Amino acid sequence: MKHRSPRLLALTSFLTVGVLALSGCGQAAPSEAEKPRVLTTFTVLEDMAQNVADDYLEVESLTKPGAEIHEYEPTPSDIRKAHDADLVLDNGLNLESWFEKFIQDSDAQHITVSDGIEPIAIAEGDAASTPNPHAWMSPVNAQVYVDNMAKAFADLDPAHADEFRENARSYKQELASVHHDLLNDLKPLEKSQRTLVTCESAFSYLAKDAGLNEEYLWAVNSHAQATPSQVSHVIDAVKADKVRAVFCESTVSDHAMKQVVDATDASFGGVLYVDSLSEENGPVPTYVDLLKHDAETIARGLTGGDAAAETPEK
Repeated sequence: MKHRSPRLLALTSFLTVGVLALSGCGQAAPSEAEKPRVLTTFTVLEDMAQNVADDYLEVESLTKPGAEIHEYEPTPSDIRKAHDADLVLDNGLNLESWFEKFIQDSDAQHITVSDGIEPIAIAEGDAASTPNPHAWMSPVNAQVYVDNMAKAFADLDPAHADEFRENARSYKQELASVHHDLLNDLKPLEKSQRTLVTCESAFSYLAKDAGLNEEYLWAVNSHAQATPSQVSHVIDAVKADKVRAVFCESTVSDHAMKQVVDATDASFGGVLYVDSLSEENGPVPTYVDLLKHDAETIARGLTGGDAAAETPEK
């Protein structure tokens, strides 16, 4: 039997430790396959969640950029994603009408990120008196979303709880700054200029933050076009308030709103983003970009600045 010298044993031990370190033992970051998986229902939540999760979790949106979330129909591959997820985040407030059935057979943890905000009721239509689901359009409410995400992520991955809390703190500071800038962008508007006319009643929370009045073609997105009476009502409101510009959201047709433009002195002020981010090279690749874009577009349109020559994404 051969005996190794002490020097050779020491060298062997040193090389073994080095190989183990390089192979991922100790404090090395987890591989993609090892990261807990978080699934969100739409791209806005995905971006918010990614800012809190950083590289410690794998975050994915169920829907793609440009998708309409209200009446989305999950596919078989979506069902598989839910089964593979460790945590699923939804907005709640009746936004994802399909969600309860979608999640019922999944073993993933689930949280509703709007929990804790004060809902604003929809004023009219079939959904009257139910919560307006677009609470994330207020940067103040968004900070509640972020806190809910940070807590859920800490429960999912306790080893990185401190990192999630610090990421959330930093991101909330950025959202507070966006809120301040949004108010400043809209501050020059006179009282007579503070009517925001959109296709859907998706801006109730932003309007409350900024002191704007709301007019809209329909209360909640649907596949149906605006009715003649809805178009007529908005035409009358635009004329009465001498509204300078009207707007429409990126995920719906602007055809009815163009009828309003043709029948009044208002211009088409541009495309606003609510339910979905754009592609990475588009105008709103992040949630913060979305808020800034909408505030700037609204302020420019209502103060009589150059109207945006945009067409809603389809």
